[in-house]
Amino acid sequence: MEESSRRRRVAQSGAKSPLVGRESDGSVVDKVEATATPEPSGAEPREAERILGLLAEPDRLRVVSALALGASTIVDIKDMTGLEARTVEKALARLIQGGLVVRDRDGSSRLVTEELLVAARRAATTRKLNEERQGPAYTSEVLRRFFRGGRLHSIPTTKSKRMVLLDHLAQSFEPGRRYPERAVNEILSRYNADVASLRRYLVDEGLMERAEGFYWRSGGTFDV
Repeated sequence: MEESSRRRRVAQSGAKSPLVGRESDGSVVDKVEATATPEPSGAEPREAERILGLLAEPDRLRVVSALALGASTIVDIKDMTGLEARTVEKALARLIQGGLVVRDRDGSSRLVTEELLVAARRAATTRKLNEERQGPAYTSEVLRRFFRGGRLHSIPTTKSKRMVLLDHLAQSFEPGRRYPERAVNEILSRYNADVASLRRYLVDEGLMERAEGFYWRSGGTFDV
């Protein structure tokens, strides 16, 4: 009796079935499959991408290069990079916060090389797992489905698919280079007219960073 009443209440509510949804391209999605299949590891923060994000900012990259070549003080780094002392301090503070540089008691700074080695090993493992879970066939299928004639016609609601598309867009930007917003818009407009949404997605998902009207790569797939 109680079970029958509960069924009637569900039927009368007019609620849509939770088993069927729609992608932004209008295609029907089986949500049972989406629930049963966990997001790929690429949706989680990865150590390698965190470090690449630290190195993607040009000033920080120059400071790291100076440290790798033996500089240890702000004066040394300033002389080797040509950066202002204030800029060096700001870059060092971010690198220290990110765990890539440590400052000793005497005030000198040094690169944590073991951090890079660990990240490289984890990146290799993560890449292998991702290839086993999805593989190039999955990426090709997602790109084929949402691109037509080189243009992005819609953005998927499923995060794993959306990340494939955003990673593809991020390849249009050179690592270590700063782009003014105008240049970012020009590049993204080649794929879709809604450049504001694409910019926001790239920043929100950690594939690009933004500061003072400039953008730069901070994540995604990098050729090494």
